[in-house]
Amino acid sequence: MGFAEEADVPVIIIADIDRGGVFAHLYGTLALLSQSEQDRVKGFVINRFRGDISLLESGLDWLEEKTGKPVIGVLPYLHGFDLEAEDAITASQNLDDQHVVNVVVPVFTRISNHTDFDALRLNPSINLRYVGKGERIDNADLVILPGSKSVRSDLDYLRSQGWDKDLQRHLRYGGKVIGICGGYQMLGSLIHDPNGVEGAPGSSEGLGLLNVETTLTNQKALLNSKGTIAIEGRSAVVEGYEIHVGVSKVSEKQPINLTHGKSDGAISECNQILGTYLHGLFDNTDALELIFDWAGAKVTGESHQAKKEEAINRIADAIEEHMKLDLLWPELNINGRTN
Repeated sequence: MGFAEEADVPVIIIADIDRGGVFAHLYGTLALLSQSEQDRVKGFVINRFRGDISLLESGLDWLEEKTGKPVIGVLPYLHGFDLEAEDAITASQNLDDQHVVNVVVPVFTRISNHTDFDALRLNPSINLRYVGKGERIDNADLVILPGSKSVRSDLDYLRSQGWDKDLQRHLRYGGKVIGICGGYQMLGSLIHDPNGVEGAPGSSEGLGLLNVETTLTNQKALLNSKGTIAIEGRSAVVEGYEIHVGVSKVSEKQPINLTHGKSDGAISECNQILGTYLHGLFDNTDALELIFDWAGAKVTGESHQAKKEEAINRIADAIEEHMKLDLLWPELNINGRTN
Protein backbone atom coordinates (compact mmCIF):
# COMPACT_ATOMS: atom_id res chain seq x y z
CA MET A 1 0.00 0.00 0.00
CA GLY A 2 2.94 2.31 0.57
CA PHE A 3 3.88 1.90 -3.06
CA ALA A 4 0.28 2.51 -4.16
CA GLU A 5 0.15 5.71 -2.13
CA GLU A 6 3.48 6.94 -3.45
CA ALA A 7 2.65 6.11 -7.08
CA ASP A 8 -1.02 7.18 -6.73
CA VAL A 9 -2.44 4.01 -8.31
CA PRO A 10 -5.71 2.14 -7.66
CA VAL A 11 -5.77 -1.13 -5.69
CA ILE A 12 -7.72 -4.40 -5.89
CA ILE A 13 -7.75 -6.69 -2.86
CA ILE A 14 -7.56 -10.33 -3.97
CA ALA A 15 -8.14 -13.33 -1.69
CA ASP A 16 -7.52 -17.04 -2.24
CA ILE A 17 -10.73 -18.86 -1.29
CA ASP A 18 -8.87 -22.18 -1.36
CA ARG A 19 -7.20 -21.21 1.94
CA GLY A 20 -10.52 -20.57 3.72
CA GLY A 21 -11.84 -17.53 5.60
CA VAL A 22 -12.13 -15.49 2.43
CA PHE A 23 -14.75 -12.99 3.66
CA ALA A 24 -12.91 -12.31 6.91
CA HIS A 25 -9.73 -11.86 4.87
CA LEU A 26 -11.26 -9.28 2.55
CA TYR A 27 -13.34 -7.40 5.15
CA GLY A 28 -10.54 -7.40 7.71
CA THR A 29 -7.85 -6.29 5.29
CA LEU A 30 -9.91 -3.30 4.17
CA ALA A 31 -10.78 -2.39 7.79
CA LEU A 32 -7.11 -2.30 8.78
CA LEU A 33 -6.18 0.20 6.08
CA SER A 34 -6.01 3.93 6.66
CA GLN A 35 -8.79 6.05 5.18
CA SER A 36 -6.62 7.28 2.30
CA GLU A 37 -5.66 3.67 1.50
CA GLN A 38 -9.27 2.51 1.67
CA ASP A 39 -10.27 5.27 -0.74
CA ARG A 40 -8.01 3.92 -3.46
CA VAL A 41 -9.37 0.34 -3.20
CA LYS A 42 -11.60 -0.24 -6.22
CA GLY A 43 -13.05 -3.55 -5.05
CA PHE A 44 -12.43 -7.22 -4.33
CA VAL A 45 -11.60 -10.32 -6.32
CA ILE A 46 -11.99 -13.87 -5.03
CA ASN A 47 -9.58 -16.31 -6.65
CA ARG A 48 -9.46 -20.13 -7.06
CA PHE A 49 -13.19 -20.78 -6.56
CA ARG A 50 -14.57 -24.26 -7.20
CA GLY A 51 -18.22 -25.21 -7.23
CA ASP A 52 -21.58 -23.54 -7.67
CA ILE A 53 -21.25 -19.73 -7.70
CA SER A 54 -24.86 -19.37 -6.50
CA LEU A 55 -23.79 -20.76 -3.11
CA LEU A 56 -21.44 -17.80 -2.73
CA GLU A 57 -23.77 -15.02 -3.77
CA SER A 58 -25.21 -14.26 -0.32
CA GLY A 59 -21.67 -13.78 0.98
CA LEU A 60 -20.83 -11.50 -1.91
CA ASP A 61 -23.90 -9.37 -1.21
CA TRP A 62 -22.95 -9.18 2.49
CA LEU A 63 -19.38 -8.10 1.65
CA GLU A 64 -20.54 -5.33 -0.68
CA GLU A 65 -23.10 -4.09 1.86
CA LYS A 66 -20.59 -4.06 4.74
CA THR A 67 -17.74 -2.39 2.86
CA GLY A 68 -19.40 -0.29 0.19
CA LYS A 69 -16.93 -1.79 -2.30
CA PRO A 70 -17.94 -3.97 -5.28
CA VAL A 71 -16.90 -7.57 -5.83
CA ILE A 72 -15.24 -7.23 -9.21
CA GLY A 73 -15.15 -10.94 -9.88
CA VAL A 74 -14.87 -14.53 -8.70
CA LEU A 75 -12.19 -16.36 -10.65
CA PRO A 76 -12.38 -20.13 -11.08
CA TYR A 77 -9.70 -22.57 -9.97
CA LEU A 78 -7.55 -23.27 -13.02
CA HIS A 79 -5.22 -26.25 -13.24
CA GLY A 80 -3.31 -28.30 -15.77
CA PHE A 81 -0.58 -25.80 -16.62
CA ASP A 82 2.60 -24.37 -15.16
CA LEU A 83 3.68 -20.77 -14.87
CA GLU A 84 6.95 -19.43 -13.54
CA ALA A 85 7.12 -19.03 -9.77
CA GLU A 86 8.43 -15.68 -8.62
CA ASP A 87 10.38 -16.87 -5.57
CA ALA A 88 9.92 -20.51 -4.55
CA ILE A 89 11.62 -23.28 -6.51
CA THR A 90 9.10 -25.70 -7.99
CA ALA A 91 10.34 -29.29 -8.07
CA SER A 92 7.23 -31.14 -9.25
CA GLN A 93 7.68 -33.21 -12.40
CA ASN A 94 5.74 -35.53 -14.69
CA LEU A 95 8.31 -38.03 -15.94
CA ASP A 96 7.98 -40.62 -18.64
CA ASP A 97 8.66 -44.18 -17.52
CA GLN A 98 11.58 -44.06 -19.93
CA HIS A 99 13.16 -40.72 -19.01
CA VAL A 100 16.51 -40.59 -20.71
CA VAL A 101 18.71 -38.12 -18.84
CA ASN A 102 19.43 -37.09 -15.24
CA VAL A 103 20.12 -33.42 -14.52
CA VAL A 104 21.26 -32.11 -11.14
CA VAL A 105 21.09 -28.45 -10.05
CA PRO A 106 22.74 -27.51 -6.73
CA VAL A 107 20.67 -24.96 -4.82
CA PHE A 108 22.80 -22.07 -3.60
CA THR A 109 21.77 -20.03 -0.57
CA ARG A 110 21.29 -17.03 -2.88
CA ILE A 111 20.15 -18.82 -6.02
CA SER A 112 18.62 -16.59 -8.71
CA ASN A 113 16.69 -17.05 -11.95
CA HIS A 114 15.62 -20.60 -11.07
CA THR A 115 13.00 -20.33 -13.82
CA ASP A 116 15.86 -21.19 -16.20
CA PHE A 117 15.10 -24.82 -15.32
CA ASP A 118 11.33 -24.87 -15.83
CA ALA A 119 11.73 -26.05 -19.42
CA LEU A 120 13.77 -29.00 -18.11
CA ARG A 121 11.42 -29.73 -15.21
CA LEU A 122 8.41 -29.84 -17.53
CA ASN A 123 10.05 -32.06 -20.15
CA PRO A 124 8.93 -35.65 -19.38
CA SER A 125 12.19 -37.09 -20.72
CA ILE A 126 14.36 -35.16 -18.25
CA ASN A 127 14.75 -36.11 -14.60
CA LEU A 128 15.63 -32.79 -12.97
CA ARG A 129 16.81 -33.01 -9.36
CA TYR A 130 17.60 -30.07 -7.07
CA VAL A 131 20.35 -30.79 -4.54
CA GLY A 132 20.31 -28.93 -1.26
CA LYS A 133 22.37 -28.62 1.90
CA GLY A 134 23.93 -31.90 3.01
CA GLU A 135 23.12 -33.70 -0.25
CA ARG A 136 25.53 -35.02 -2.86
CA ILE A 137 25.83 -34.23 -6.54
CA ASP A 138 25.67 -37.75 -7.96
CA ASN A 139 23.89 -39.95 -10.51
CA ALA A 140 23.93 -37.11 -13.05
CA ASP A 141 24.51 -36.91 -16.77
CA LEU A 142 24.53 -33.13 -16.63
CA VAL A 143 25.17 -30.76 -13.72
CA ILE A 144 24.05 -27.13 -14.05
CA LEU A 145 25.35 -24.40 -11.76
CA PRO A 146 22.60 -21.74 -11.53
CA GLY A 147 22.76 -17.99 -11.13
CA SER A 148 23.45 -16.34 -7.80
CA LYS A 149 22.73 -13.00 -6.16
CA SER A 150 26.11 -13.18 -4.39
CA VAL A 151 28.56 -15.22 -6.41
CA ARG A 152 31.61 -15.22 -4.14
CA SER A 153 29.55 -16.14 -1.05
CA ASP A 154 27.76 -18.93 -2.90
CA LEU A 155 31.08 -20.17 -4.24
CA ASP A 156 32.23 -20.53 -0.62
CA TYR A 157 28.96 -22.33 0.15
CA LEU A 158 29.48 -24.69 -2.80
CA ARG A 159 32.88 -25.66 -1.42
CA SER A 160 31.55 -26.02 2.13
CA GLN A 161 29.10 -28.64 0.83
CA GLY A 162 31.85 -30.57 -0.95
CA TRP A 163 30.20 -29.95 -4.29
CA ASP A 164 33.50 -28.91 -5.87
CA LYS A 165 34.79 -32.44 -5.23
CA ASP A 166 31.52 -33.89 -6.55
CA LEU A 167 31.99 -31.91 -9.77
CA GLN A 168 35.53 -33.19 -10.19
CA ARG A 169 34.33 -36.78 -9.78
CA HIS A 170 31.43 -36.15 -12.17
CA LEU A 171 33.85 -34.87 -14.82
CA ARG A 172 36.24 -37.79 -14.33
CA TYR A 173 33.40 -40.13 -15.21
CA GLY A 174 32.69 -38.19 -18.40
CA GLY A 175 29.77 -36.06 -17.22
CA LYS A 176 28.98 -32.60 -18.57
CA VAL A 177 28.72 -29.31 -16.65
CA ILE A 178 26.99 -26.04 -17.55
CA GLY A 179 27.24 -22.78 -15.63
CA ILE A 180 24.69 -20.01 -16.16
CA CYS A 181 25.43 -16.41 -15.13
CA GLY A 182 26.85 -16.63 -11.59
CA GLY A 183 27.45 -20.34 -12.13
CA TYR A 184 29.44 -19.43 -15.24
CA GLN A 185 31.57 -17.02 -13.22
CA MET A 186 32.23 -19.74 -10.63
CA LEU A 187 33.55 -22.10 -13.29
CA GLY A 188 36.32 -19.66 -14.14
CA SER A 189 39.74 -19.16 -12.58
CA LEU A 190 39.21 -15.92 -10.62
CA ILE A 191 36.39 -13.61 -9.53
CA HIS A 192 37.47 -10.08 -8.60
CA ASP A 193 35.30 -7.63 -6.66
CA PRO A 194 37.52 -4.56 -6.28
CA ASN A 195 34.65 -2.21 -5.40
CA GLY A 196 32.86 -4.46 -2.92
CA VAL A 197 29.77 -4.84 -5.12
CA GLU A 198 28.68 -8.07 -3.40
CA GLY A 199 30.45 -7.70 -0.07
CA ALA A 200 33.95 -7.02 1.17
CA PRO A 201 36.32 -6.05 -1.66
CA GLY A 202 38.67 -8.80 -2.75
CA SER A 203 39.13 -11.76 -5.06
CA SER A 204 38.04 -15.39 -4.94
CA GLU A 205 39.61 -18.36 -6.63
CA GLY A 206 37.10 -19.99 -8.96
CA LEU A 207 36.67 -23.68 -9.67
CA GLY A 208 39.24 -23.44 -12.45
CA LEU A 209 37.18 -25.47 -14.90
CA LEU A 210 37.08 -22.73 -17.57
CA ASN A 211 39.81 -20.35 -18.63
CA VAL A 212 37.69 -17.32 -17.70
CA GLU A 213 38.43 -14.41 -15.35
CA THR A 214 35.61 -12.19 -14.08
CA THR A 215 35.62 -8.71 -12.57
CA LEU A 216 32.44 -7.58 -10.84
CA THR A 217 31.41 -4.05 -11.74
CA ASN A 218 29.09 -1.41 -10.30
CA GLN A 219 27.03 -1.32 -13.49
CA LYS A 220 24.57 -4.17 -14.03
CA ALA A 221 24.09 -5.65 -17.49
CA LEU A 222 20.39 -5.88 -18.30
CA LEU A 223 19.51 -6.73 -21.89
CA ASN A 224 17.73 -9.09 -24.24
CA SER A 225 20.02 -11.17 -26.42
CA LYS A 226 19.70 -13.49 -29.38
CA GLY A 227 22.14 -15.35 -31.54
CA THR A 228 23.40 -18.89 -32.12
CA ILE A 229 24.99 -21.70 -30.16
CA ALA A 230 27.42 -24.01 -31.96
CA ILE A 231 28.65 -27.30 -30.47
CA GLU A 232 30.48 -30.09 -32.27
CA GLY A 233 29.74 -28.74 -35.73
CA ARG A 234 26.01 -28.19 -35.14
CA SER A 235 24.26 -24.92 -34.38
CA ALA A 236 20.92 -23.66 -33.11
CA VAL A 237 19.25 -20.31 -32.59
CA VAL A 238 19.16 -19.03 -29.00
CA GLU A 239 17.27 -16.15 -27.44
CA GLY A 240 17.06 -14.97 -23.83
CA TYR A 241 18.22 -12.26 -21.49
CA GLU A 242 21.17 -11.21 -19.36
CA ILE A 243 21.02 -9.71 -15.88
CA HIS A 244 24.31 -9.68 -14.02
CA VAL A 245 27.16 -7.63 -12.66
CA GLY A 246 30.58 -8.51 -13.97
CA VAL A 247 32.64 -8.63 -17.13
CA SER A 248 34.36 -11.89 -18.04
CA LYS A 249 37.60 -12.19 -19.95
CA VAL A 250 37.45 -15.42 -21.93
CA SER A 251 40.43 -17.43 -23.17
CA GLU A 252 38.42 -20.47 -24.28
CA LYS A 253 36.41 -21.31 -27.36
CA GLN A 254 33.17 -19.32 -27.50
CA PRO A 255 30.26 -21.49 -28.65
CA ILE A 256 27.57 -18.87 -28.20
CA ASN A 257 27.48 -15.86 -30.51
CA LEU A 258 25.03 -13.17 -29.34
CA THR A 259 24.12 -9.94 -31.09
CA HIS A 260 24.10 -7.88 -27.88
CA GLY A 261 25.79 -10.15 -25.35
CA LYS A 262 28.31 -8.78 -22.86
CA SER A 263 30.15 -12.12 -22.87
CA ASP A 264 29.09 -14.84 -25.23
CA GLY A 265 30.24 -17.73 -23.06
CA ALA A 266 32.89 -20.40 -23.20
CA ILE A 267 33.40 -24.13 -23.69
CA SER A 268 36.39 -26.03 -22.37
CA GLU A 269 39.02 -27.70 -24.52
CA CYS A 270 37.95 -31.06 -23.07
CA ASN A 271 34.42 -30.35 -24.40
CA GLN A 272 32.79 -31.20 -21.05
CA ILE A 273 32.18 -27.75 -19.56
CA LEU A 274 30.11 -24.88 -20.95
CA GLY A 275 29.32 -21.49 -19.47
CA THR A 276 27.14 -18.57 -20.50
CA TYR A 277 25.45 -15.44 -19.15
CA LEU A 278 22.31 -16.19 -21.19
CA HIS A 279 19.18 -16.90 -19.15
CA GLY A 280 16.37 -18.74 -20.90
CA LEU A 281 18.82 -20.93 -22.79
CA PHE A 282 16.69 -24.08 -22.43
CA ASP A 283 13.50 -22.33 -23.56
CA ASN A 284 14.87 -22.57 -27.10
CA THR A 285 13.71 -25.92 -28.49
CA ASP A 286 16.52 -26.53 -30.98
CA ALA A 287 19.16 -25.36 -28.51
CA LEU A 288 17.82 -27.70 -25.82
CA GLU A 289 18.04 -30.66 -28.19
CA LEU A 290 21.57 -29.67 -29.23
CA ILE A 291 22.76 -29.27 -25.63
CA PHE A 292 21.38 -32.62 -24.53
CA ASP A 293 22.83 -34.31 -27.57
CA TRP A 294 26.17 -32.87 -26.38
CA ALA A 295 25.36 -34.30 -22.94
CA GLY A 296 24.81 -37.74 -24.49
CA ALA A 297 21.02 -37.93 -24.53
CA LYS A 298 18.36 -37.69 -27.21
CA VAL A 299 15.74 -35.33 -25.83
CA THR A 300 12.87 -33.89 -27.82
CA GLY A 301 12.50 -30.20 -27.10
CA GLU A 302 9.09 -28.74 -26.36
CA SER A 303 8.19 -25.10 -26.85
CA HIS A 304 8.29 -23.79 -23.30
CA GLN A 305 7.43 -20.29 -24.50
CA ALA A 306 4.33 -21.59 -26.30
CA LYS A 307 3.19 -23.33 -23.11
CA LYS A 308 3.63 -20.13 -21.13
CA GLU A 309 1.67 -18.13 -23.70
CA GLU A 310 -1.11 -20.72 -23.64
CA ALA A 311 -1.30 -20.52 -19.84
CA ILE A 312 -1.34 -16.72 -19.84
CA ASN A 313 -4.11 -16.70 -22.44
CA ARG A 314 -6.18 -19.12 -20.35
CA ILE A 315 -5.89 -16.78 -17.39
CA ALA A 316 -6.74 -13.77 -19.55
CA ASP A 317 -9.83 -15.54 -20.90
CA ALA A 318 -10.97 -16.41 -17.36
CA ILE A 319 -10.49 -12.82 -16.23
CA GLU A 320 -12.49 -11.49 -19.15
CA GLU A 321 -15.31 -14.00 -18.52
CA HIS A 322 -15.57 -13.79 -14.74
CA MET A 323 -14.57 -10.22 -13.83
CA LYS A 324 -16.53 -7.01 -14.27
CA LEU A 325 -13.75 -5.18 -16.03
CA ASP A 326 -16.01 -2.25 -16.83
CA LEU A 327 -15.87 -1.40 -13.10
CA LEU A 328 -12.15 -0.80 -13.56
CA TRP A 329 -12.19 0.82 -16.99
CA PRO A 330 -15.76 2.03 -17.67
CA GLU A 331 -14.59 4.20 -20.56
CA LEU A 332 -13.42 1.13 -22.50
CA ASN A 333 -16.62 -0.90 -22.08
CA ILE A 334 -14.47 -4.02 -22.07
CA ASN A 335 -17.13 -6.53 -21.15
CA GLY A 336 -19.43 -5.03 -23.71
CA ARG A 337 -16.70 -5.69 -26.30
CA THR A 338 -17.30 -2.39 -28.09
CA ASN A 339 -13.62 -1.51 -27.86
